[in-house]
Amino acid sequence: MKADLHVHSYYSDGSDSVEKIMQKASQNKLTHISFVDHDTVDGWSEKQSVGQKLDIQVIPGIEISAYDFKRHRKVHILGYQFKPEAPNIKSLCNPLLQRRQHNSLWQMEQIRGLGYELDTETITKKVHPSPAIYKQHIMKQLTEASYTTKEYKQLYKLLFKGNGIAARDIEYVDVFDAVQAIVADGGVAVLAHPGQLNSYELAPELADAGLKGIELIHPDHTKEDHQRIKELSTKHNLILTGGTDYHGTNGIDIQIGDLISP
Repeated sequence: MKADLHVHSYYSDGSDSVEKIMQKASQNKLTHISFVDHDTVDGWSEKQSVGQKLDIQVIPGIEISAYDFKRHRKVHILGYQFKPEAPNIKSLCNPLLQRRQHNSLWQMEQIRGLGYELDTETITKKVHPSPAIYKQHIMKQLTEASYTTKEYKQLYKLLFKGNGIAARDIEYVDVFDAVQAIVADGGVAVLAHPGQLNSYELAPELADAGLKGIELIHPDHTKEDHQRIKELSTKHNLILTGGTDYHGTNGIDIQIGDLISP
């Protein structure tokens, strides 16, 4: 078994189509893959169909943008193996996608005020089939520089971070609601990259609420993170998962299957 369980496609903020990703997965001899597009389960039939054609098992997946209101920080929850129709997940996430879209349109308006050219209709067409515009989509219209360059990072920080003119975030869903929605749809809830978002303290509380796993393998995790995650896994009987957090050209320089789930 060779599985990459953290992949993003053009159904959210990834740059690549399902077909392109699956061809790469086949070339790298993956046996299992999970598309964990942000806050959406769209595209399941396409993902499943291409997987069957290439003899790669596609596991239903999602990454929910949540919030730890006790500690006032973002936290992401991965969901796997839920019923594809996912009524509880959709009920929770669809309003979140609407808030993201509304916020992105507001961000574009602010950026246009600085003299940048951003055409809403053009961007909306280009982001299809994603149900919402993401900052990565906006950045692609502003610069031809790649995600990993200094030029890209400086512009991103100028616009979207700190006192940037478009540095407004959305209201995320409660992390416990995210776990419960996944469980209600028959899925397995996993704490995503706790080293990246420093969500370690939350793990025991979520385990009591139905969390069944924790992400071990992730590009941002250090050896110290691995040790801490394994300790939490043992103590709270959590399965270990992992993957590349692949976003294509909208993310770091990494390929499908470079990192695999334990």
